Amino acid sequence: MNIRSLWTVVGVKAVRGSLQVYIEKQKGEILGVVIVESGWGSILPTVIIASMMHAGPAEKSGRLNIGDQIMTINGTSLVGLPLSTCQSIIKGLKTQCRIKMNIVRCPPVTMVLIRRPDLRYQLGFSVQNGIICSLMRGGIAERGGVRVGHRIIDINSQSVVATPHEKIVQILSNAMGEIHMKTMPAAMYRLLTAQEQPVYI
Repeated sequence: MNIRSLWTVVGVKAVRGSLQVYIEKQKGEILGVVIVESGWGSILPTVIIASMMHAGPAEKSGRLNIGDQIMTINGTSLVGLPLSTCQSIIKGLKTQCRIKMNIVRCPPVTMVLIRRPDLRYQLGFSVQNGIICSLMRGGIAERGGVRVGHRIIDINSQSVVATPHEKIVQILSNAMGEIHMKTMPAAMYRLLTAQEQPVYI
């Protein structure tokens, strides 16, 4: 059974802390959001709100935040769907005047805690220029909350935003005990740091 069918069977209502919100907008108006993937390895494989258009329906509603995960939109589950499919579903709402969303509040930054007793234990993930690009299933990193596609922001309260790749690898290679990291989806990071221009839908 794939993840999509599993979530269809379990149902989105099983998600703790989910909220139902309504967004009012004009017919023909876009919702005014940028969405990104939550990252492989996340508990809920869905999309996250990465940016909201100034004075757009989503922002004006005051009901949505950067980092919120979208579970359903007008009764359609987005859990387990590819990003492009989720974008198409949201673009298809242009003719609607009232949008019903089921969301889970999440901060934009993910807190990761890896427990590494000693250096003999592999961390179980690879990083390239600060972005996590692969993850070993069942490893200590996956258990600690590491997600593929996320940008590492800091390691043990030390910012690595402007740190060269080799230095990040060195810090991680020598880290033992409890390793605290802050990460966020790389696409969201690029939007927040103006490396990319948002394309609102």
